[in-house]
Amino acid sequence: MDDDGIAASMIGDLQPYAVKVVVEEYNPAWPTWYAEEEAAIRAALGDLALRIEHTGSTSVRGLAAKPLIDILLLVPDAADEAAYLPALEAAGYALRVRQPDWYQHRCLVGRVESGARRSVNLHVFAPESGAPEIERILAFRDWLRTHEDDRNYYERTKRELARREWKYVQHYANAKSEVIEEILGRALPG
Repeated sequence: MDDDGIAASMIGDLQPYAVKVVVEEYNPAWPTWYAEEEAAIRAALGDLALRIEHTGSTSVRGLAAKPLIDILLLVPDAADEAAYLPALEAAGYALRVRQPDWYQHRCLVGRVESGARRSVNLHVFAPESGAPEIERILAFRDWLRTHEDDRNYYERTKRELARREWKYVQHYANAKSEVIEEILGRALPG
């Protein structure tokens, strides 16, 4: 995503990424952090939470990562923000990204620097409209959990990229795309 795409999808002011990307050694507390967030999301949404998954690097045992919990949340209709957004905001999450042209994706965040107990990216999709991206997210996570060579390759890439300075954190994410696509080529069938 280029700078115009970043600006178009962001909710609120777009601020340059003012800190260095920090990739930490795997923290065995990350699954517990996820479980606490999952419980808060389930309490806020009840049956609207069709599926909740721990994703991203903190969901892969042994993989170094930014200390930020990525969560995949499936709701009946991601475009129907009125159905789920007020409850998630009351639970401490803030809508930061709205991408109606990309699988109706929404991203809510919690940030330690803004008073949250931990930093979280909560990616919201609906099962049908988000199906292709949901499959990719879960396939990538599951592959890294069971393929040490690719897990190490991805970690080396992240550490190398973390040494650079980035205007926006999305630029860091974009820079990982080639390696992610290469690994997904092995992870996804056919």
